[in-house]
Amino acid sequence: MEQTKKRIFSGIQPSGDLSLGNYIGAIKNWVNLQDDYECLYCIVDMHAITVRQTPADLRRRTLEVLMQYLAAGVDPEKSCVFIQSHASTHAELSWVLSCNTQMGELSRMTQFKEKSKKHEDNINAGLFTYPILMAADILAYQADLVPVGHDQLQHVELARDIANRFNHFYGDTLTVPEAYIPKVGKRIMSLQTPEMKMSKSDPNPNGFVRLLDDPDTIMRKFKRAVTDSDNVIKASPEKPGVTNLLSIYSAVTNKTMEESEREFDGKGYGDFKLAVGEAVVSALKPLQTEFDRLSKDKAYVEAVYKKGAEMANYLSNRTLRKVYKKIGFIAK
Repeated sequence: MEQTKKRIFSGIQPSGDLSLGNYIGAIKNWVNLQDDYECLYCIVDMHAITVRQTPADLRRRTLEVLMQYLAAGVDPEKSCVFIQSHASTHAELSWVLSCNTQMGELSRMTQFKEKSKKHEDNINAGLFTYPILMAADILAYQADLVPVGHDQLQHVELARDIANRFNHFYGDTLTVPEAYIPKVGKRIMSLQTPEMKMSKSDPNPNGFVRLLDDPDTIMRKFKRAVTDSDNVIKASPEKPGVTNLLSIYSAVTNKTMEESEREFDGKGYGDFKLAVGEAVVSALKPLQTEFDRLSKDKAYVEAVYKKGAEMANYLSNRTLRKVYKKIGFIAK
């Protein structure tokens, strides 16, 4: 993977079952980026342990997330697909970067405040400093672009600030990344609380669709989706539930919001929710079929993540050696 195209890095935590929001907001776009960019897609298991995990569940989910990447169309022949903890460079670079990050910068991170409220019994140092690890994830690969949702923009800004600060003191070393936000399906909201982002950790199972949910479960969740009282199918800030369903439908059918609105003009919410559910079932069927096949081919899955780790270590070690030299560490 010698760099000739712009490089992209992104990853998802294996802290729960992947949702439709992860697919539309991230993975579907990753697949489309593979031909035009050099892509590194990671399962960020190190980030997951800021919240206490059951070890056996974490191992299982890490492999399941990897298989869902592959089943969705992430191609290990085109992209580097790897598990974060398999590249020790992330942790090593994170320490150097933490010595170039200010406490005030970390204390302003919105997600730290939100997660601290959710996990008051375990406000650990990792929860506070994980944006530095995220910066290391990105900067270790000299990534040009980072596909993120709006909720992660603040972390990319921090990575930019850290890179600029390091370059200022030690000379041009780290690529300053930019956030890449796709135009369609960039923010999928909860089916039950459409003012909130769809989350795989939502305590209400009807709020999100898992990528591996069976068709009956998917249809039931869409039939129960929150809309409003006026029965008009049009995207509007005053109609978050309907707007969210239109976003989902547009994303899985590759239609524009305007095309989707025209399609449902004059129809009722019942028919609308049924059509959205059926479109999602249809879109996820090939993914689920391929996931089942991969589940039975452990040797292939292992070969993918081992090959990915080899490439990830090769690329990130080049950056780490440069960083170590610039700050004055003696070469091994």
